[in-house]
Amino acid sequence: MIRLVVFDWDGTLMDSEARIVTAMQQAFLAQGATVPSRCDIRDIIGLDLDRAAALLGPDLEPDRIAAVAHDYRRLYARLHSIPTPLFEGAQTLLRQLAESGFMLAVATGKSRRGLDRAMEESGVAEFFVSTRCGEEAAPKPDPAMLRDILLDLDTAPYETLMVGDTEYDLVMAAAAQTYAAAATYGAHSRQRLMRLQPAIVIDVLTDLPTAIAQLDLTK
Repeated sequence: MIRLVVFDWDGTLMDSEARIVTAMQQAFLAQGATVPSRCDIRDIIGLDLDRAAALLGPDLEPDRIAAVAHDYRRLYARLHSIPTPLFEGAQTLLRQLAESGFMLAVATGKSRRGLDRAMEESGVAEFFVSTRCGEEAAPKPDPAMLRDILLDLDTAPYETLMVGDTEYDLVMAAAAQTYAAAATYGAHSRQRLMRLQPAIVIDVLTDLPTAIAQLDLTK
């Protein structure tokens, strides 16, 4: 029986892609570096910021990568004109799951400051009993964040479902030996996610409760 549902944040619960792309492009521009494309930026959503910046700027020296990451944090926080709403039905879904007895958690590449701010602004912090960020453990796709949550909540991998919109989420789930749910409406394509053979595939977030109820736990 699934007792714990762990969510990725950006692209899974929150529709933040537009702000992420704009902030990252402006951060590279501020450093006089080649500005990455929207497609390239979508590809790194879900990773911790330092690794994401390094992948987008492979020719940059470490100090300039650190500067890009610094500028990104500053710019993202200031881009209030670009909304970052929760996906439709997210708050109702989280309440439904919590009231049904599921423990809820978050494993994200966001910074602690960024996650806390996003959870407070979106009004869903009350639903989560544990959270881990990329700066608090080895970042995705390493399973450290997910394993920390399992230890924190005394929950076994076979009782846990990881929900994410990128291959990094699904690889992390496989490494931690939990079930994985692929959210096809986020950053990575359905085809890309399906190659990792997730236990659940959802095209909209609100399909999750039904998908969990139908999950074959014998596999």
